[in-house]
Amino acid sequence: ALQESMPQSLAHFFSMGVPGVLLEADGRVFHNAGATEAQELGIMLASAVSYLRMFEKARQPLVYAAPHIGFALSVDQDQLLSMAKVRALRRLWARVQEACSIPNSTANIHAETSFRMMTALDPETNILRTSIGCFAAAAGGADSISILPHTIAHGLPAAFARRVARNAQLIMANESHVDHVADPAYGSGAVEALTSDLCEAAWAELQAIEAEGGVLSSLRDGHIQQRVRTAAAQRGIAFKSGERAIVGATLYPLKSERPVETLDAERRPAFTEGVVLCEPLSPVRIDQSIGAAS
Repeated sequence: ALQESMPQSLAHFFSMGVPGVLLEADGRVFHNAGATEAQELGIMLASAVSYLRMFEKARQPLVYAAPHIGFALSVDQDQLLSMAKVRALRRLWARVQEACSIPNSTANIHAETSFRMMTALDPETNILRTSIGCFAAAAGGADSISILPHTIAHGLPAAFARRVARNAQLIMANESHVDHVADPAYGSGAVEALTSDLCEAAWAELQAIEAEGGVLSSLRDGHIQQRVRTAAAQRGIAFKSGERAIVGATLYPLKSERPVETLDAERRPAFTEGVVLCEPLSPVRIDQSIGAAS
């Protein structure tokens, strides 16, 4: 339905001359379901390519269409890898545009701190994780950043948790001046190597998805879901074996947990009208997947 109706909608949008992002390639749902960084990037690229095809079908020049495509990704507590992921996305989008013979337009990137890294135990440690993720996103060159409140694993965050989340990025922007340097990681051997490795692996994921008929066909047939499940299972094994640890949950846990304030929220059923074409991907926190959430 999306493929059939989008060309007409795009033509109407362009006729109004509205600026800004119209279609967003969002990798957060795949990240929070367990995808690797390369998988997340590859799926976003495949989504963006499908959008370009929609613009083409709507008979809109791709040179004008590309700036209307945005990206949203997740950043976690792995600072160097998260920085590399944001940097890699810019390189990859430039490569896609080059392959499509489109003049390079800068990727519009929104970064959100990872939900899957959040823990229910010792939730204050989540403030450290989200701060690292926020710094990594800013240093990597994200255009906008959202920080999830540290109590989100317990429910709808209350006022204090929301205030901490808002203030963290304001402090970084106005006191640390992270945004005053165009590319702080430029020349860093570690970050450059990670960026190059991610570009190579993400491009391979994009090619695999294209070979499966594109992102919608791959999702419909369950190929992407299977690869994401495999990656999540491998990550779970690493945490369960002690190869990797979660501070406050599997490492240095508190002897007694403090009560967490949350707000009451009405849980409404998901909108299900229409045809479900693919197996849904559900967000799963790492502490949940390894039984360290309580």
